[in-house]
Amino acid sequence: MDDREWTLDELAEAYAYPEETRAGAQGSAAHGWLRANMVSSVDGAAHHEGRSQPLSSDADMRIFGVLRGLADAVVVGAETVRQEGYRPAKAREAFAARRAAAGQGPAPAIAVVTASLDLDFSLPLFTQPLAPTVLLTGAGADADRVREARAAGAEVIFVGEGAAVDPARVTGALADRGLTRLLTEGGPRLLGQFAAAGALDELCLSLAPLVVAGDAPRIMNAPGLAVPERFRLASVLEEAGFLFTRYRRP
Repeated sequence: MDDREWTLDELAEAYAYPEETRAGAQGSAAHGWLRANMVSSVDGAAHHEGRSQPLSSDADMRIFGVLRGLADAVVVGAETVRQEGYRPAKAREAFAARRAAAGQGPAPAIAVVTASLDLDFSLPLFTQPLAPTVLLTGAGADADRVREARAAGAEVIFVGEGAAVDPARVTGALADRGLTRLLTEGGPRLLGQFAAAGALDELCLSLAPLVVAGDAPRIMNAPGLAVPERFRLASVLEEAGFLFTRYRRP
């Protein structure tokens, strides 16, 4: 197999969101689309020593950047924010014209799923975002933490009746605010919750030519589904031994 490097324009076309994620010509409501982007070793590990970065590659990071460059919002779990040291998404010149033409801001918002709101509001994710950071929590969340989050500039959205977030309501709640092209980067627990709720529309899985062994989690870590849910293979790209697969709900 001949090695080649996929360009940003080629990747942007390959990973374009469906047309129905945009507002209709007559102002009809857009449909939210939730895609996940995860990396896994060939033996099924989603992490090495608690972080996904050791499984990545230059090509994987290029696709990571493209997926962010196309998204309205990046949805991530609070534990992943803490472990991976999440920062605000950056504006990238390579996507400026494409985002402007799509009516998007210069960078996607980061939307954090958190029941406890146990986050450090002095971090750049809250003090330096190009788009206000969104916190998705339950209506029963601690009122003092909600006030602290809003004082830090975050937008708090309630998507559950108790303290916990209802994953089935996340896409609709964000679409109501014009954030329809959604990307989740996990972690495994959050991704498993989205899958169990039937809320996941697309899975972009990078398969790294690495073996990890050990007890690292899979890309989804949640109770098993009563009936396995089928996705269809939409595309496969290869670069430097990595396979970049894309699966969609039928």
